[in-house]
Amino acid sequence: MTKKTTVRMVLGLLVVVGAAAFFFHGKSNTRTPQGGGHNGKDATDRPAPVTAVTARSGDIDVVINALGTVTARNTTTVKTRVDGQLIRINFKEGQLAREGQILAEIDPRTYQAQLDQARGQLQRDQALLASARIDLERYRGLLAKDSIASQQVDNQAALVRQYEGTVKADQAQVDIDRLQLDFTRITAPVSGRLGLRQADTGNMIHASDTNGLVVMTQTQPITVVFAIPSDSLGAVVSRLHGGAALSVEAFDRDGATKLATGKLLAIDNQIDAATGTVKLKAEFSNTDNALFPNQFVNARLRVETRHGATLVPSAAIQRGTPGTFFYVVGADQTVSVRPVILGPISGELVAVDKGLASGEQVVTDGADKLRQGAKINLVTGADNQRANPGTGQHGHARRQPAAGSAAGNGKAATAGREGS
Repeated sequence: MTKKTTVRMVLGLLVVVGAAAFFFHGKSNTRTPQGGGHNGKDATDRPAPVTAVTARSGDIDVVINALGTVTARNTTTVKTRVDGQLIRINFKEGQLAREGQILAEIDPRTYQAQLDQARGQLQRDQALLASARIDLERYRGLLAKDSIASQQVDNQAALVRQYEGTVKADQAQVDIDRLQLDFTRITAPVSGRLGLRQADTGNMIHASDTNGLVVMTQTQPITVVFAIPSDSLGAVVSRLHGGAALSVEAFDRDGATKLATGKLLAIDNQIDAATGTVKLKAEFSNTDNALFPNQFVNARLRVETRHGATLVPSAAIQRGTPGTFFYVVGADQTVSVRPVILGPISGELVAVDKGLASGEQVVTDGADKLRQGAKINLVTGADNQRANPGTGQHGHARRQPAAGSAAGNGKAATAGREGS
């Protein structure tokens, strides 16, 4: 055997040994740590970790949510009714003022002089009237004795009536001048809060001024105007006609903090054809001044309270090809798709009008990987956090839209349902 042939045989032997080592090493890696082989099942067949809640029977408020604007009960621009120099301002900007309170004063001397002149004219004409009446009585006595002509008596009687008219005109002028003098003291027409003043002491102000002296708003009580869908109007009107006092709550723009509680005051007399809504007005006592004119709020009108409704968390709601449905947990730890008809939503709870009974369990977390008949593993909040690291701090998994889901395929919203 030649040296070249020997080298070839050695190289061939090394190739065979290497291939065998590689094959047996790969086989050993397919074995599990416990020594068992791969069971051939897909990982998706494993029970999905979910959180479920039991439906219960309880009361729920039928609430209509709407955006509203706070409006003052009365808004008045305080103006002077006479022209003159502003000599005194008796209020502070932003303060509360009561009706009739003196807010400012105008120089009264000109109007006082006019009043004195009118009073003097009245006194003069009253004296002439008294003299004419005395002469008339004397003439009538002489006529009775046939000492004067009757024409002279008639002329004197006409003169008396003339002076009586003059005295009435003088009295009216006195009243006008007295009123003008009173107008030099500018008073609050209503009780409310004063705004920023529009004139300073020493300025000449006129009745024709557009801005006036100050704007005054009545904020106790105060009102909120908001619009609701016309579809919800029937339920509100029927409750009002039944004599019910409907409660309205005002929340801040985030809807987290309740500012005030009031009552429904009035409904507008027509529906806005452009938006399909109707305006409502609610009244609040506002004793703590929590509401401010032109403030935007979230209004919640409580129409009624339903008793004995089937309640579940709104997180259990699913929407897809079947419409609105729940994943209902069965006794064999599997889930089934249950189409339902929802009622009103209040906070985190929703009422189920049809399709679910009290005592049944529905999935609230982990529904994104479920399907009809899927096996589940019910876990607690802590276990669910470990099993689903993508969930938030409250343990709620982010739900993905179900296959074939379509927006707007749910039941039309009724009075009190959110999202209407």
